[in-house]
Amino acid sequence: MRLPFVTEAEDADVRFGLVILQADEVIEGEFPRLLSAPLAAGGLRLHYTRVPSGHEVTSESLAEMEAALPAAVQLLPHEAPFDVIAYACTSGATIIGEERVAEIVRRARPGVAVSNPLTAAKAALTALGVRRLGFVTPYVAEVSSAMRGNLAAAGFETVAFGSFEVAVEGIVARMTPKSVLEAIVTVGEARDCDGVFAACTNLRAAGIIEAAEAHLGKPVITSNQALAWHMLRLSGNDASLPGAGRLFTLPLGR
Repeated sequence: MRLPFVTEAEDADVRFGLVILQADEVIEGEFPRLLSAPLAAGGLRLHYTRVPSGHEVTSESLAEMEAALPAAVQLLPHEAPFDVIAYACTSGATIIGEERVAEIVRRARPGVAVSNPLTAAKAALTALGVRRLGFVTPYVAEVSSAMRGNLAAAGFETVAFGSFEVAVEGIVARMTPKSVLEAIVTVGEARDCDGVFAACTNLRAAGIIEAAEAHLGKPVITSNQALAWHMLRLSGNDASLPGAGRLFTLPLGR
């Protein structure tokens, strides 16, 4: 006996796709926290896919992801119309190139808005008026240096810098939020620093952003926070969301 059924349109007004690193253990927990209000209201749906990534973060392992990105994007549901798709790797976007990432995504999904944490961070720093930057990373020197160069080319001067200098993703994902908070405060206390950017989607930082801002009296952004904000703003939602730092009170651009 074949049973009858009825179909209906999805109730989500906006749909985000995230291409996440195989080694990332953090972003799937932080994104729902950062976007809890629109998710609870039922107007937003998140979809995830994974891209193969190295055990360690090096320039070589990051560059190798480029070849695997098209297949990862194709694994997002084909029946679903996406508003924004993001490649969720700050260092990968640095090494592969932001424009190249967007080209790969749009080849699979023509016309979709595209983001990544590096592009999102630049938009966030611009919205916050930060030009003299305190910069925190977990990366080895070559990766941090490439990212600093990219930010400098976009007009963001790193005036204070600190790194955990760890290559292994599994170690980064297990750093305590307290360690991240202390690192942000240490770097952000530089007098000529306008604000702090803590890079890497595998850092557990969503819960300490407001504490860091309160201590420093300066804006603080993280990769996951900036990416969530950027995707929300690209989708046309300019709502101010509580609990996610100063950034989420601002529209895209300034």
